[in-house]
Amino acid sequence: MFNALKKKFNSTVGKLTDKVSREAESEGLKNEDKPSEQSATLSRENKIEKISSVEDDLKEVESEEKSKLPPSEKEKEVKSESKSFFSRFKSKESIQKDEKEVESVKPTTQDKSIEEEELDSDKSSIFSFIREKTLSEKDVEDILWELEMSLLESDVALEVAETIISSVKNDLVGKKIKRSSDVEDYTRQALKNAISTILDVESINIEHLINKKKAQGEPLIIMFVGINGTGKTTTIAKVSTYFIKKGYTPVIAASDTFRAGAIEQITHHAETIGIKIIKHKKGADPAAVAFDAVSHAKAQKKDLVLIDTAGRMQTNINLMDEMAKIKRVSRPDLIIFVGDSLTGNDAVAQAMKFNDTVNLDGIILTKAEADAKGGAALSIGYVIQKPILFLGTGQSYDDLIEFRPDWMVDQLI
Repeated sequence: MFNALKKKFNSTVGKLTDKVSREAESEGLKNEDKPSEQSATLSRENKIEKISSVEDDLKEVESEEKSKLPPSEKEKEVKSESKSFFSRFKSKESIQKDEKEVESVKPTTQDKSIEEEELDSDKSSIFSFIREKTLSEKDVEDILWELEMSLLESDVALEVAETIISSVKNDLVGKKIKRSSDVEDYTRQALKNAISTILDVESINIEHLINKKKAQGEPLIIMFVGINGTGKTTTIAKVSTYFIKKGYTPVIAASDTFRAGAIEQITHHAETIGIKIIKHKKGADPAAVAFDAVSHAKAQKKDLVLIDTAGRMQTNINLMDEMAKIKRVSRPDLIIFVGDSLTGNDAVAQAMKFNDTVNLDGIILTKAEADAKGGAALSIGYVIQKPILFLGTGQSYDDLIEFRPDWMVDQLI
């Protein structure tokens, strides 16, 4: 379920992590504290100073030793000094030669400081630890552009894709990172935040509404709308089963009188799950069928009235007007749009039209188990600002799950 979107989001995490890690590695190698010309000069000067210092110390020691000698010994020492003058001069010349050699020495890899050797030992772990880096817009721009294109390919609505990209960019730019794992964690969290924002539409607790109406001696009336072929009739049977298991008693109104096959189909479902169905003949007034079902539920103390309506294209003005009439007569507490998740952006466009006509309260998406893209599930609630209530996940009556935004986030990230 939603595998394509899941892959695209996870791919974004991987690509951004790899890119930032590579750049951090490159910057780290460039910025290593290599011996500079200035530090090399200082090193040579220090060596010369040490040599000069040793020479001065030797002279001081000789002077002190001379002062301690008796007069006769001093004379001998003077003679000795004259004899060793040339040898001492040679020693001095040797020292100067050493100094010139020191000056000619240039730093090599063997002359690295302890800190440099430690940096070398860290090269192998550059991907797990990098110097602190602040993420810039340039770091994320191209990868987020790829993600936006991928979202559009997965039938995510344009405004939803743009909102996600903007949110992720705002969360990431300016983040300070020290490890490559930080990039991965920050990116995942940014995507989760963006998706949570998209899915953050105030939901409806249908069970709470049933109990509230029941306390007033009234049934909760739910009207189902949508185009042909979305699985609307089967979805009504699934919703009936869902609430029967919770201890409530529903009744179905077969208000799709436009075609005889629809009445037979909904009747078959009602008999299979063992609930009452109110129906008229083909061509009867669908609003009258809905009215009779509500009257029956009130008289028999039923908890729910589920009104089936004819599938219609959102462009069919006459049928859309007929649906508005059913709403006026039955006065439903909730109007739920049933859409096919596989149709992607088409489902979003359909929901917008139905919302304009009858003001939807919620959405059920069918065939979610076969929806690899996930564009409709991610987009539809945000675009019309109505919550997704259930997802159809199979052919049996039990294949209906309550939609939760946190579940959707976990599916995608």
